[in-house]
Amino acid sequence: MSFGSPLWLLALLAVPLAIAALAASRRRARRYEVRFPAVASMLAAAGVVPFWRKHLATGLALAAMAALALAAAKPQHTVRVALSSASIMLVTDHSGSMQATDVRPTRLRAAQKAAHNFIDALPQGVKLGIVAFSLQPDAAQAPTTDFDVTKRVVDGQVASGGTASGDALAVALQLLRQGKQTAPKASAIIMLSDGARTVGRNPIPVAQEAARLKIPIFTVALGTQDAVVPNPDPFGAPLPATPDPATLRQISRITHGRSFAASDAGQLRSIYKSLGSQIGSKTERRELTVGFGLAGLLLLLGAAGTSLRFSGRLP
Repeated sequence: MSFGSPLWLLALLAVPLAIAALAASRRRARRYEVRFPAVASMLAAAGVVPFWRKHLATGLALAAMAALALAAAKPQHTVRVALSSASIMLVTDHSGSMQATDVRPTRLRAAQKAAHNFIDALPQGVKLGIVAFSLQPDAAQAPTTDFDVTKRVVDGQVASGGTASGDALAVALQLLRQGKQTAPKASAIIMLSDGARTVGRNPIPVAQEAARLKIPIFTVALGTQDAVVPNPDPFGAPLPATPDPATLRQISRITHGRSFAASDAGQLRSIYKSLGSQIGSKTERRELTVGFGLAGLLLLLGAAGTSLRFSGRLP
């Protein structure tokens, strides 16, 4: 919780000062009290007043002072709300190295499942598109609110071929812009890849273009360093399937995005969940002044009513 006018919090000092003043006044009253020999008989006739009844009105009044002081300080809290104007592009790698089994059951299957979880968690109104690539971008969908179209592209991927990451990013930028000079506000790209570029454009100049358009690129490097995939040559040794986190980090840094590394399916799901909450929503500050003010007024009314009731002025 934060406060718009924190100087008003100094008014809270009135509460302990009031308590100290009440305690001092009671000590003075005891100092000058008159001894009465028949105190026991008098108390029996008058009845004993419960401790809570003596102090209830005072406690309510002090609580009201505290609530009103907090209201004057304009309390605020931060909430995350759906960003219905967001346009997001998923850029997913299905090159041959995605058949590696270091991420169970395979890198591709883990990525597909995580993508489904990400899509299902997006707030209503967000537009989502996708570019799937291996040797070239071979499936693409412009941002749309029909997530079933995106899911069909996700499910249609087969692990094969090389890695044209630069070409895929370029297509994603084009689809976000949709022929315009600039992309919509709150646009972002999420790119998952498990290896270095082997064909096509260098992704770094494409990332620089995305930075000029103020489109952050969030990257996920999938897999472990010692992973291998079967060699197409049945007599050849297995081929290395090493991810390239350094290039992906550079892409994110250039575009003011964030980079992640996932070595198992659980990490990948967690990353996608985090990205969904960041990109598909925004934080807002909301004031709690009215609530504290109403609480203070109700406590004041309670203190006044209690005082009158127990003093005998109300039936």
